[in-house]
Amino acid sequence: MDRREKQHILTGGLILITVGILIILGKTTAFGFSKSWPVLLIVIGIGALVQRVRDLGGWFLIAAGVIFLANYNWELDTRIISAYLLPAALIVIGLGVLRKYFKGKS
Repeated sequence: MDRREKQHILTGGLILITVGILIILGKTTAFGFSKSWPVLLIVIGIGALVQRVRDLGGWFLIAAGVIFLANYNWELDTRIISAYLLPAALIVIGLGVLRKYFKGKS
C-alpha cells in the first residue's frame, strides 16, 4: 500500500467515524445533524493537514467549519464574516497560490 492510498484511507476513516458520532448525537441529544454538519468540514480539513500541514485547503476547510459551527450554534454575526473575514481569507489563499506559482518558476 503506497503513501497516497494510506492517506485516503485515513481521511475516509475519520469521515466515517465523525458521521457515526454525529448521527448518534442527533438521535440522543438536541445537537442534531442540522447544527453539527460543519464538524465534517473540520474533520476533512484535519485529515488534509495530517497529510500535509501546509495544505491551504485543509486550513480553509477547518476555518469554514468553525465559522459555520459558530454561526449555527451561537448565532455568530455573519456581517462581520462577510465584511472582513471572508475577504481576508481569500487574500491569504490567493497569496499562497501565487507563492506556490512563483516558487515553482525559480
